[in-house]
Amino acid sequence: MAKVKVGLVQMSCGKDKETNLQKAIGKVKEAAAKGAQIVCLQELFTSLYFCDVEDYENFKLAESIPGPSIDALSEVAKELGVVIIASLFEKRAEGLYHNTTAVLDADGTYLGKYRKMHIPDDPAFYEKFYFTPGDLGYKVFQTKFAKIGVLICWDQWYPEAARITSLMGAEILFYPTAIGWATSQDEATNEEQYNAWQTIQRSHAVANGVHVVSVNRVGLEQDGLMKFWGGSFVSNPLGSLIYKASYDEEETAVVEIDTQKTDHYRTHWPFLRDRRIDSYQPITKRFIDE
Repeated sequence: MAKVKVGLVQMSCGKDKETNLQKAIGKVKEAAAKGAQIVCLQELFTSLYFCDVEDYENFKLAESIPGPSIDALSEVAKELGVVIIASLFEKRAEGLYHNTTAVLDADGTYLGKYRKMHIPDDPAFYEKFYFTPGDLGYKVFQTKFAKIGVLICWDQWYPEAARITSLMGAEILFYPTAIGWATSQDEATNEEQYNAWQTIQRSHAVANGVHVVSVNRVGLEQDGLMKFWGGSFVSNPLGSLIYKASYDEEETAVVEIDTQKTDHYRTHWPFLRDRRIDSYQPITKRFIDE
């Protein structure tokens, strides 16, 4: 299928996990009613962004994948005939946790999961306390409507992740995200950070000739100290924005994209043709000291 309608659910979250899940389900239904065929939810949508503190109590938010949330979303996917991309806090085993996104096909079938590979550790983003780095490698999922690649938030800063996922055949790159700015920051710094975030992802679209869909949360969290900046967007394969959400409003948007444009852009801008794969071995080094 060349043309596919993607749904982006940009929403705020509260303290209660079940309430957040039901809210997300309502937003998926809203997107489907607008014609969405693939719906992407934001990173860790069943909770507040709990990584602002190192608190052992927060491990209770985790669940198995597949598990209760996937079971509920699977029924919704089957009922509506939509693909759902769902980012969850995964409990793999006692004391072993991942930041994981599951993909459900349009008949409700669980297609598999991707575990976040790059784990940040910054003030108010203490993810290394909670998440073990992914060990499944980069993943693509053949859904009813398109072959999709899924990466998660901090992964979006790494061109290697986008490149590998694209080389595996992804027609669209999805980035469930939870990113914001401190409310104490000045506006110029906020704008610079947001622009960097958007620019790096648009560059992945250009370099790989694929559409990029980035879905972020909104709202004040961390007792008002953090404002998640929304700004969810869709970029075409030449980096042009074909949709951009607001910074602070909940939005459920549906955007039609044409995956056949990948061939056009890759033919006229033949970056894949001209790759010098024989010269890239140094990229596997941590740093080139000499």
